[in-house]
Order: sequence, then structure tokens, then C-alpha cells
Amino acid sequence: MPETLIRGAEVVVTMDSTRREIARGDVLIRGGVVAAVGQGLTTTGRVVEARGCVVTPGLVNTHHHLYQTLTRAVPGGQDALLFGWLKTLYPIWARFGPEEMFVSAQIGLAELALSGCTMTSDHLYLYPNGARLDDSIAAAAEVGLRFHPTRGAMSIGESAGGLPPDSLVEREQTILEDCIRVVDAFHDPRPGAMLRVGLAPCSPFSVSRDLMRQAALLARDKGVMLHTHLAENDEDIAYSLAKFGCRPGQYAEDLGWTGADVWHAHCVKLDAAEIDLFARSGTGVAHCPCSNCRLGSGIAPVRAMRDAGVKVALGVDGSASNDAGNLIAEARQALLLQRVARGADAMGAREALEIATLGGARVLGRSDCGALEVGRRADLAVWDMSGIEAAGSWDPVAALILCGPARVRELFVEGRQVVGGGQMLTIDLPAVVERQNRLAQALAG
Repeated sequence: MPETLIRGAEVVVTMDSTRREIARGDVLIRGGVVAAVGQGLTTTGRVVEARGCVVTPGLVNTHHHLYQTLTRAVPGGQDALLFGWLKTLYPIWARFGPEEMFVSAQIGLAELALSGCTMTSDHLYLYPNGARLDDSIAAAAEVGLRFHPTRGAMSIGESAGGLPPDSLVEREQTILEDCIRVVDAFHDPRPGAMLRVGLAPCSPFSVSRDLMRQAALLARDKGVMLHTHLAENDEDIAYSLAKFGCRPGQYAEDLGWTGADVWHAHCVKLDAAEIDLFARSGTGVAHCPCSNCRLGSGIAPVRAMRDAGVKVALGVDGSASNDAGNLIAEARQALLLQRVARGADAMGAREALEIATLGGARVLGRSDCGALEVGRRADLAVWDMSGIEAAGSWDPVAALILCGPARVRELFVEGRQVVGGGQMLTIDLPAVVERQNRLAQALAG
């Protein structure tokens, strides 16, 4: 792969240990890694002019349900709380198959890429009609993002007191066997890996305690990470107290679901003791501000988490509960919500950007990503600040969060260009959009 020089950016935001910001900065990419960061760099390879642009590390998305891009703005679920929303959508998702999983993942991944995301997780917990995690993995390979899919699962259906219909749950032995299959087939533990697999039983209200415990044991035996939903809203807390006799944090700790190899989505309702538990154990949190607003779940205590030392990242969550998948917009929303809850000085633009980049890499255990410094992977976003969104701004870094743009100009993953001139370069996006809309219309018909 030839060298690429990103040259003459208005500002390069490194997110290195000193949080350097380099005016009129350059970034040299060689062999998929950052070879140099500074001013006046040269190359005999390709040059990408970045005048008037802010260059940042690629954004990192730590919670998504890619398949849900096929069920945006569904009537009956638009104004529901979490449990009612799920009840509306489960029967629709039960009609999915491999094609729906593949195409919806392509759309979701492209949407992320265009919003500056270079690395994303995905939480796929239902497998109707022959669908497999392999379908999403194939989509990510085509789109070109660094991918952390998780093999999710549901095992308690309606007949056993759970939320999902029985048609969408699996036998727990089948779940564990497929977890072993996907880890053995796809997980790459090496530095610079484009694909790592995690294990992710859906939630405390859709799987048994035994499956949660067995998944934790299996993940540690295989050396992979664990992920689930936790403490998302008041209904979630009430369920935990009624069914398990404890709060979600205690439930997680009792079953082996705390530690540096674990991250939980939402955590809107964590109390002070649970925040302390997560900080002491190194447990990560995927904060999903737009989804929490959309479902009326509340405002996660991100300021308190960060002050306590909890690792916090961002997630767009599933498109059906967001309904968008724009990661730079999530950073802005995270800032705004903390200010609503705690005052105008609760979070600044640079902290929100740090959470969206380095914070995500830390939560996913990727010390090789998240910053623009020599030796880290060449995952970066080039933001054109010359448009109307940032016109009149005095501080281009703050403007990226506070004003926009909401669409990246160039995106590089492992040194390969995925977005150029604001357009996807790896897939025929208009054709995929057309295919997605046909599938959605068939599901609605």
C-alpha cells in the first residue's frame, strides 16, 4: 500500500497523551499505520490536501443493532417506551432472513462511515429464518469498517415470562455452540485486527442467569469481550428488582459481568454504588444519548461516570430506536444532555470528541486505535469546515461538535480510503439504498 499524506489541515486533533492539536498539520500514513504527525511532512506517495479541514481520529461506535435500519419510523413504535417498542417490532424482525441482515448492515455501516466512524461494534441477538452473524460480517468486509460484531442471543420467550415471541428465541446449548463457532471462525486478536468477535446475551429480561454466567466463562476461555444492555430505564430497574432481588449492577457482578473485558449499553439508571463498581472493575459503558431521548429512558449520569473514572464511549444504538446512525451527532447530543442535567459547564466540545474517539477505542480494548500518533492504526476522518455549518466559527475543533458538519469529507480505515468527497467509495450506495427500500416495503406490505 503506497504512502498517503494528509497535508495542511487547519487543525489535526491527535488525542495523544497530551491531547495535542496541531495547526497547519499533516498526517503521514504508511502500511496501515500512522507513520508521522506534524508540520511540513513530505511523501513520494499520494497527497490529500486538507486545507480548511479538521482531521480527527476516526470515531468509534460501541453499540448498534445494524439490522434495525430496515425498521425506522415504524407506526406503532414511534411513541412507545422500551418494552412496548420491542413488542411492536419483534414480529416484524421475525420475518427477516439472511438478505435482510446483510443489506441492513451495509446501510447501517455506510451511514456510520459518512458520519466519521471508522470502527463499530454490533449487537445482533436474533437469527430468524437462517440468518447468522456471518451476514453482518460479510457486509462489513465490503463496506470496509473495522468491525466488532457480537454474537447476541435471546433464550426466554413469552411462554416462559420473557418479552420476545417464542419464535425468536434459541436453545441455550445452541447459542453456546454457535458462539464457539463464530469466535473460532472470525475473531482476530492481533494488533490492527479488522474483525473481533464478542459475546452478547441480549439483556437480563431475555436470557437466563445460567446463560449469562456460561457466556462469561466462555468469553474468558476464548479471550473475547462481553456486552449486553443494562439499567436502560425505570422498567429495567423494576424488572431486575422483581425478578432477581437486586439492582442491575449487583446482577452483573454476581454473574461475572464486570471487568475490563465487559462493556454495557445505556446504563442510564446506574446509581452511585454501581458507578463506583464499574470504575473499580474497569467495566465500560456505551452511552446512547439519542436513543435514550427517543425512548424517553432518561439522561445517563455520564459526568458522574467520567469523574469516577468509568470508561465511557458512544453508541448510536439501533436505527429503530434512534432513528439515525450519525455518530458525530451523538457526540453533540451527549454534550447537550449533560448540560441539561448538570449545567452549561458539565461537558465541553473537546471532551465529547474524546469520548467519541479515544473513549470508544478504550471501551473496545483497542489500544492500537483512537488517536493519531506514530504506530497507531491509520483510522482517521477529514472534516471540511468551509461549508455553511461552521461558517463564522472561531474555534474549528469546538465547531465540529457544536455546529457541524455532520458528514465527513474523507475517511480512512487501516490507511484505506472508504469515503472520498463525501461519498462512499467501497460500495454502490444508491443501489444498496434501493435494495433496502424494496426490502422495507415488502416487510410493510
